[in-house]
Amino acid sequence: MSIRIGILGYGNLGKGVEYAIAQNDDLSLKAVFTRRDPSTVKIMTKDVPVYSVNDAAAHASEIDVLILCGGSANDLPVQTPEFAKLFNVVDSFDTHARIPEHFANVDKAAKEAGKVGIISIGWDPGLFSLIRMYGNAVLPEGNDYTFWGKGVSQGHSDAIRRVKGVKNGKQYTIPVESALERVRSGENPTLTTREKHTRECFVVPEEGADLAQIEKDIKTMPNYFSDYDTTVHFITEEELIKNHSGIPHGGFVIRTGTTGENNQTKHTIEFNLKLGSNPEFTSSVLCAFARAAYRLNAEGVTGCKTIFDIAPAYLCKQNPDELRAHLL
Repeated sequence: MSIRIGILGYGNLGKGVEYAIAQNDDLSLKAVFTRRDPSTVKIMTKDVPVYSVNDAAAHASEIDVLILCGGSANDLPVQTPEFAKLFNVVDSFDTHARIPEHFANVDKAAKEAGKVGIISIGWDPGLFSLIRMYGNAVLPEGNDYTFWGKGVSQGHSDAIRRVKGVKNGKQYTIPVESALERVRSGENPTLTTREKHTRECFVVPEEGADLAQIEKDIKTMPNYFSDYDTTVHFITEEELIKNHSGIPHGGFVIRTGTTGENNQTKHTIEFNLKLGSNPEFTSSVLCAFARAAYRLNAEGVTGCKTIFDIAPAYLCKQNPDELRAHLL
């Protein structure tokens, strides 16, 4: 019997989950839930219903795991604890500073309902978090470095689109190559925000807009661009569609450390991702952890879990004998 998956939210992430389910023969899509009018949401999988999110409770018995595809700012802090009362759930909550609070809320709801909630699953937080943990465990004398990009920051792209005079735009986060090389060489530098990343903006201005003012407003924007070396390019809508329609991303996690007599032996652990589509990759990670949520709950486990709590074997459709024979 396949694991029955529900999707809550059908944007880029929800569509990615649908693609990922199609690649895993032990998973099956049973329903999509939306805040929009269900009749306006067209999905790719035949004969799978689309329901209003308000009707989710009526279909709880039909779903083994609900994958939540909303945003971290406003959706997931409310949705994940709410739906953990009805379903095993997995989300990609990525507001690092609020993870302890989110964990506590989901843990309470899931334990009361006898369900499993797995939060903050993706690549950062997610796979990058796991590599940071492994690095700290293996090399206790050392330093962590995380670089993001080159890739599209959806939050920063939204920020530039809100600037007066901007019709459309996209922003790329780019690691500073010289900083990467200093870390890889074992130098263990202390790096400022500006030294680690640059930001590159491609902006479609409204007709007659003040380009100099737009550039100034972007570069001086607090919390987004003011702490970075930022470049602004003005382009046409056609150029944006042709050259910047994708959502690539990626990055690097590096742990440098020392061992041996007087800590003289240097080591570097590096993990990197180059993602053609940020949401499609994140969706694939979510589906692997949906498998884990189902298996854990079937064993009687309840409450909230993070990537740190789950043994890798729970993510794979292969049985333990196959894993030992082919991957160990």
